[in-house]
Amino acid sequence: MNRRRFLQTTAAAALLHESAQAAPPATRIIDTHTHFYDPTRPGGVPWPTKGTPLFRTVLPADWLAVAAPHGVKETVVVEASPLLEDNQWILDLAAKEKSIVGFVGHLDPGADFAANLQRFASNPIFRGVRWSGAHLQDATKQEAVLSGAKALAKHGLELDLNGGPTYLPQAAKLAADVPDLRVLINHLGASGDPQSLRPEWKENIRAAAKQPNTFMKVSALVEQVKCEYGKAPSDTAYYLPVLDHLWESFGPDRLIYGSNWPVSDKGATYDGVFKIVDEYFRGKGSEACEKYFWKNSKEAYRWVDRNEQR
Repeated sequence: MNRRRFLQTTAAAALLHESAQAAPPATRIIDTHTHFYDPTRPGGVPWPTKGTPLFRTVLPADWLAVAAPHGVKETVVVEASPLLEDNQWILDLAAKEKSIVGFVGHLDPGADFAANLQRFASNPIFRGVRWSGAHLQDATKQEAVLSGAKALAKHGLELDLNGGPTYLPQAAKLAADVPDLRVLINHLGASGDPQSLRPEWKENIRAAAKQPNTFMKVSALVEQVKCEYGKAPSDTAYYLPVLDHLWESFGPDRLIYGSNWPVSDKGATYDGVFKIVDEYFRGKGSEACEKYFWKNSKEAYRWVDRNEQR
């Protein structure tokens, strides 16, 4: 960062911190990106990789232990496993765990997509599916992608997309082609390190944001940093190049909170992840804070309010 940019960022961060201190915390918080899995289950899990810090049993109680101190007690779970029955495992878990208000399944577009979607869509906790952005760039999958997107829209479900920034123009086109589909870009659209953003990222973010049915999940923020495991910067100012561009592109109505826990541990603890976005969005005022932490996710996911069931 050059000196001029450093001074501008430092000044902006100081004002943001002051504004955040004056604003109340959100009255409700939905973490829209968590992963739960159990490597000890028969057959194990295809992800995470054995021998890595993430290869351990991760269940709602483990997440609540780190999230609840911040007032975060509800989550939308995102499935990373390609195994069909792992979708059912999460839905069975959700039947017992009232903290799970929604689930984004893993169903790749293909010959069995419609039948599998019909099966899982009958469960109100099932709110949509996640695809790799690479599917949108694969010429051999265009028919299946469009058909699957229309099926999701017909069921009133959403589509999460994950991958590098090169697929974002295709995401924008899909959102335009299926205007009734709610499209959620995961993990910032893979911005890269906030201090050395990927060249195509800003332009492609603008392209995606032009479609009113496209949302941005502000997740995997600390994981973008090139650093030792768990050593990402804790200062909100470091992330302003990313956060400010997303704010300018999507505005207050289409940005959504997601921690990406436990994968977020690669960059920082849950405390660190939450502190950065809490400071940033409280600095934008109470209404923007409420929208970011839960109101926008209600619009995007239409998650199930389980408060009365507790």
